[in-house]
Order: sequence, then C-alpha cells, then structure tokens
Amino acid sequence: MHTSKSLLHGEYEMSEPKSEADVVNITFVDKTGKIIPVRGKIGDNVLYLAHKYGIEMEGACEASLACTTCHVYVHPDYMNKLPEAQEQEEDLLDLAPFLKENSRLGCQIILTKELDGIVLELPKATRNFYVDGHTPTAH
Repeated sequence: MHTSKSLLHGEYEMSEPKSEADVVNITFVDKTGKIIPVRGKIGDNVLYLAHKYGIEMEGACEASLACTTCHVYVHPDYMNKLPEAQEQEEDLLDLAPFLKENSRLGCQIILTKELDGIVLELPKATRNFYVDGHTPTAH
C-alpha cells in the first residue's frame, strides 16, 4: 500500500521552490539566440521546466528516453558537473541533428545546486517526431 502522493510527469516542476536554498538559476538560449533566465529548483527535470516557462523544447516522448526533441547544448563549464550520459542517451544523441560534444538530452538533466547558473542552448532544429505540426503542452 502506498501512502505518498504520486506525481504526474512534470508536476513537480510546476511547483515553486520551497526556499531560496532550493533555487537553481538556469539560462536557456532559444534557437533565435534569445536569452531566457528561469528559476528552477533542486530536482527539476530540465525538459519539464522548459515547458513550465514556455520554452520551445518539444519533448515528444515525454521524457521516456525515446527521442531527441529535447536536445540541448550544455555550456562547457557545466559538462563535468553533470552525471555521464548513459548508453541509451548516447545512442539517441547519435541520431540528433547538429550534434556537438556538449550535446545532452534535457529530459536527462536533473537540477542540483551545483548546476546553479547553467546555460542551455537549444539547437537550430531537432528531429521532430510529430508530422502534423502538433507541439505537446505541459501536463
């Protein structure tokens, strides 16, 4: 029997930080070069945080690690602060257009205090799994 409340994908990211100690500042750079600073919190998934702030990061597979539409470039100063990409993420990244050495999938980046100040740049395009122009919305 479970007594704890279960959370839906992205629901945690929709809540605000409980204290300033939990805040993790992130800067997104969209595909036009627009700089978008956001306040996340420890434990946030970057994909769902982007959805919260209306940043154009698709996430077609909803963080199930089955696509590359949340592809981002991580600022070099922060690459060593992230856990190494697992084999499944590496395999998917091999399919991503405009792959770079600092490419990661946003759905695999979970915020820690050590990532405060991270800059994530969106590539000019991603391989879009939706052919009808549909863009998923936050849950």
